[in-house]
Amino acid sequence: MSFKKLIEPLKDTIKSKGFGEPLELQKKILSKIKGGASLFVIAPKDSGKTSSLLISVIQKLKYAFENAPRALIFVKDKQAALDLELEFNVYKKGTDLRVYCAYDEHNIDTQRYEIYNGVDIVIATPKRLNKIFFLNGINLNKLQICIVDDADFLFRNNNFAEVTRTPESIGKCQYLIFSDKFDARFERWQESFMYNAQVIKHK
Repeated sequence: MSFKKLIEPLKDTIKSKGFGEPLELQKKILSKIKGGASLFVIAPKDSGKTSSLLISVIQKLKYAFENAPRALIFVKDKQAALDLELEFNVYKKGTDLRVYCAYDEHNIDTQRYEIYNGVDIVIATPKRLNKIFFLNGINLNKLQICIVDDADFLFRNNNFAEVTRTPESIGKCQYLIFSDKFDARFERWQESFMYNAQVIKHK
């Protein structure tokens, strides 16, 4: 997929960052993601996983719409959430997309209220997201894309089980898992809600 096919604000941002052509990983996955495919993206650090995530979500959502989030991104902790939010704020410049972080070190009632006021993209730690959901603090019925960023953290502190709860609570959705390596435990997801997912490996 060429950058020329992106929405104008995103295209302008990428140009301002000095990116002329997609990275090799982006050439492999951006068109597949745009087409709605669920993917396990297995690639080393600095190969373009995060920028691919940012580009794909912004391109898919395009603009703010209604109040319920349409994209959910799981991250390992508060710092990872805040770092990704900063990246989104750069890439979404020129759009009105609303990004929100939900993590354990913040008042949960405040988070429920702020999410209720309307967001398009939620970046969350798994445990906090589930707490908010089971308190009826977030509507996942409009979710279009669910992502796990730097998925190695899933296999610590029961995060794998926490993230697995989400597909049980939503309807049809596109799933993207970004990881440095493919873990055998991902096969459980391949046998259930990600049974038709493609595995894209990039060295």
